[in-house]
Amino acid sequence: MSAQVSPRETIAVGDISITYLPDGEASVSETALFPAGTPELWNAHRELFDADGKLLLSLGTFLIRTGDRKILVDLGFGDHTVDFPAADGVFRSGRLLTSLREEGLAPEDIDTVFYTHLHIDHVGWTAQDGKLTFGNARHLVGEREVEYWQSLGDHPMAAVGPGGALDALEGRVDAVSDGSVVAPGVSVVATPGHTPGHCSLVVSSGHQRAMILGDVLHCPAQLTDNEVSLVFEVDAELGVRTRDRIMGELEGDPDAVAAQCHLTGSAFGRVLRGRTHRTWTALNAQGVS
Repeated sequence: MSAQVSPRETIAVGDISITYLPDGEASVSETALFPAGTPELWNAHRELFDADGKLLLSLGTFLIRTGDRKILVDLGFGDHTVDFPAADGVFRSGRLLTSLREEGLAPEDIDTVFYTHLHIDHVGWTAQDGKLTFGNARHLVGEREVEYWQSLGDHPMAAVGPGGALDALEGRVDAVSDGSVVAPGVSVVATPGHTPGHCSLVVSSGHQRAMILGDVLHCPAQLTDNEVSLVFEVDAELGVRTRDRIMGELEGDPDAVAAQCHLTGSAFGRVLRGRTHRTWTALNAQGVS
């Protein structure tokens, strides 16, 4: 059976809810995106490939509802269909606002936007026609992230330059760091490597815990071989160490849920220890609302 993009679905973490909001999909070459991956590795993960034999990645966003707070984590790829030669594939997206409406919400209802990092597939809905899409929201990003992308100028993996996310966010974005509290039960953990200011979120309520990973992990094949890194890592060695640390923490808490926007089948799952390597178990097999 070929891979399917992750659907809109919700989990409860105590009295906090996390909903995955689909935006689109990317159908790409696994060898272009993960050059260190071996044929043996990918043959062991055929469940990640679509009917055309391409590696399928979901594109989307997470909505956190805690008390009267409504927080979006990352903003997808935007309303685009784009050939992506660097990954020998295509990105198709544009569903985020529809997914949000299906949750009974409009852009003006969002009070906080949190960016795990500023790659183009995580900031796509930042602005429309030069205006912030979520104009009532406070926008947050890791303290080193804006500075890093500004130092590069126009770059194919950052939404910078004329009309880009950083232009729209000027004067409207605040820096966060490791341990910052975004909302009750929602805190920041620094997870650098993929980008210098990459951050993830820990959501906890009662005795339950979840982590929204950003791009610490892209697909379960990286649990089979932690050394397999995305070609666009800014610091691949640091990214490997960060992934090993975070996956180790999740593995050590088998009830903890992990959330990642590029996974297929379900955006939610658990990291478990197999006989020879860590494994990913999707939550949709265990009953997600």
